[in-house]
Amino acid sequence: HVARRLFALTCEEVEDPFQSLPLLLTRQASLAEHDQAGVELGVEQGQEVARVHRHDHEIVFLREGGRHDVAVDGRPGFKTVLEDRLKSVEVRLLTEANPLIRRYTFDYADGPFSKTPLTRVTEYGEDGVTEFNHHSLDYFDEVVLWFEDDLYDQLQLIQLLDFFSRGAAKAKKLSVIVVDGYIPPLSAAQLKQLEETRPAVRPEQLELAQRAWKAFGSSDPRSIERLFEQSTSALPYLARALSRHLEEFPSAVNGLSRSEREALTAVQEGHTTPIAAFLEVAKKQESIFLGDLVFYSYLERLSGNDHPLVTLKNGSPVVAPSLTISREFVESELTLTPLGREVLAGKKDWQTINKKSRWLGGVEIGPGKNGWRWDPRQRRLTNSSLAKSRSRVKKKRAAKAGAKTSRPTARRHPAASGLKA
Repeated sequence: HVARRLFALTCEEVEDPFQSLPLLLTRQASLAEHDQAGVELGVEQGQEVARVHRHDHEIVFLREGGRHDVAVDGRPGFKTVLEDRLKSVEVRLLTEANPLIRRYTFDYADGPFSKTPLTRVTEYGEDGVTEFNHHSLDYFDEVVLWFEDDLYDQLQLIQLLDFFSRGAAKAKKLSVIVVDGYIPPLSAAQLKQLEETRPAVRPEQLELAQRAWKAFGSSDPRSIERLFEQSTSALPYLARALSRHLEEFPSAVNGLSRSEREALTAVQEGHTTPIAAFLEVAKKQESIFLGDLVFYSYLERLSGNDHPLVTLKNGSPVVAPSLTISREFVESELTLTPLGREVLAGKKDWQTINKKSRWLGGVEIGPGKNGWRWDPRQRRLTNSSLAKSRSRVKKKRAAKAGAKTSRPTARRHPAASGLKA
């Protein structure tokens, strides 16, 4: 604890990723200098206090608990946990009376994503009560969203546009830059031009993003297909991205998603190292969205212990890389199993073999024949269990309709009409 406190006091500034700590007011110095200046650490009246003595004055730092967005880092060379927030700073003269010169208090708010950003710094005079000045922090005047045209970026874009379309975030100035391709290869001049000509987000973009994000999180993926029935031109790359998302549903041909099928195909065609297979699959994308680590997790999923479709050349299962086995993974060689070749050829269905569930948006994809499938020929979703249910409903309706038409008409007796015979 002492080492952590001294590290904080010897910093020229602290760059808090949650933006909830003000810059510390001390300059960078060695521990020896601080020992000469005087550092006192302790607890006073139930509060953690740090006193820094400097020549004829001292700076008193008071902290408070209750911070739920705990920050953990290792920048000082050891684990640092910022569990508390800076509550106030007092500057006092180092005399017998120890009078107060200035007092600063810090206010925080419960912000988006469960963060507690600093919102106000108030400066008080010598009495510690009368406000001398204050500074309110809003952190930004404008939010500029930079995204590419691929699936992952488009999903993040609609999520953020949905967020900025409601609540306090709705009042913020919002601009969006979407690049047809990839941002890293762009030159500084190109980036500057994009930044200078950035368009403001339009209401129709916010409205479309709201509908798209809701459809993506729905348990019925047909919500996405219904989205295509209306114009999506407000976000020109959205429809293509969401169509690629639908291709990750199990295929009606063999139960493989498009990424799984392309991974097995790459290995079968001779791209037998994980990196080579990843690069080959990337070439086949209309817009690359899949990162290498996620791709390797797909290989691990296809290499289950019971019925693997792909294994290492020595027959052991594929295990995605980690800190301890990264080199072994890079140097490994992949091979398809006989079962993998059968599934890839459409002779067996992966969903009837695989026992694990996975999620796509708001849809849980469980093992078995039933559930949502992607028909690559008709390029639409199908659901055999839903089709069977509809068929039963139609048969019941047809049976009821047939019973009504075949019912004999009763002859009315003259007396029943109130007429005399």
